[in-house]
Amino acid sequence: MPYLLHSFLVISKFPCKLKAFPCSLNSMSSQDNGSPEFPTWPEYRFPDLLSAESVRQVHATIESEWDPLQRSACQTAAGRALWKHVVNDPLADILAGETYLKSLHEKIQKDCVNKAREISGVILAVRTLWFDSKLEAALHSFDNREAQVVLLGAGMDARAYRLSCLKESNVFEVDFPDVLQIKATLLQAAMDSRNDHQHLMMTAKSITRVEADIRSDDWLEKLQVSGFMPEKNTVWVLEGILYYLTHPEATEVLKIIADKCSLTQTVLLADFMNKPSTSLSNSIFHFYSDWPDHLLPSLGFSHVKLSQIGDPDAHFGLLHDPSNLFNKLRSLPRSVQTHPDDGTPCCRLYLVEASGSPKQTIP
Repeated sequence: MPYLLHSFLVISKFPCKLKAFPCSLNSMSSQDNGSPEFPTWPEYRFPDLLSAESVRQVHATIESEWDPLQRSACQTAAGRALWKHVVNDPLADILAGETYLKSLHEKIQKDCVNKAREISGVILAVRTLWFDSKLEAALHSFDNREAQVVLLGAGMDARAYRLSCLKESNVFEVDFPDVLQIKATLLQAAMDSRNDHQHLMMTAKSITRVEADIRSDDWLEKLQVSGFMPEKNTVWVLEGILYYLTHPEATEVLKIIADKCSLTQTVLLADFMNKPSTSLSNSIFHFYSDWPDHLLPSLGFSHVKLSQIGDPDAHFGLLHDPSNLFNKLRSLPRSVQTHPDDGTPCCRLYLVEASGSPKQTIP
């Protein structure tokens, strides 16, 4: 499986004891006098809270009852937890659970032993940092700093507990009822713990959880009933969710958000897969866009900026090696869908910021 998708879907198991092992934290194949140099990956220690029976029961429910879309939230949290040397998310491990932490750690271990140019989870780390930085910049750009932030398909996102830039923002988390209920249970366990999470507190002005399926036609109504104000400056965060939707579903969600540009300052932060990423065998992904920077203006956004993993605003010092997969893809025209060197699909992830307001018009 090409690395882009491989890094999302990490579901194997391995023994419980996780030790430090050789691996570079910056350039995974940095050269010194012609020889690779591999410092030590940080040793990972499970929080004591993960062994609590109540928490173990919650994660057992996730394993037995959640579908792949829902479980992807735990996989993403595992990536944030194991890349904690660059991502500040102290709640990620409890939200991920042992199964996904162990799975990703094993993949990282194998990558380091094999001196891989791309380490499993790096795409999740870069994506998280990109969304964090763009969210902060968007909030600072508003005329009125008080704003709303809507996380569609919020999953195990903990930004409302870790980003200080949300201190004047009302955060709305929209997801399936069982996802939000289990997440609330895990967060409460973390907040009640006297050990690992004793200093944690909400950093957002407020947080409202909205039980809704964005594939249905009533999610916006449920959001508004919960206190969302359409005329208020809003950042919409769609991280790791669009490609699970069908084309009609994803297009409708994007159109609903674009319509808000006529009412107020509106910013969309989203990631898009291209067609090769969704066309692999056994893929659970549906929606794709090879040209989201063309799609979004057609829906009503007046400004769109697209980045690829490894671009100046989307590497965060983690992708120095010019011959890693992401930099190789960036060197090819986006219209190329099969790599000319080896015939493998050019699986790309686009990080996209789009915006609009009543003052702006589409050129």
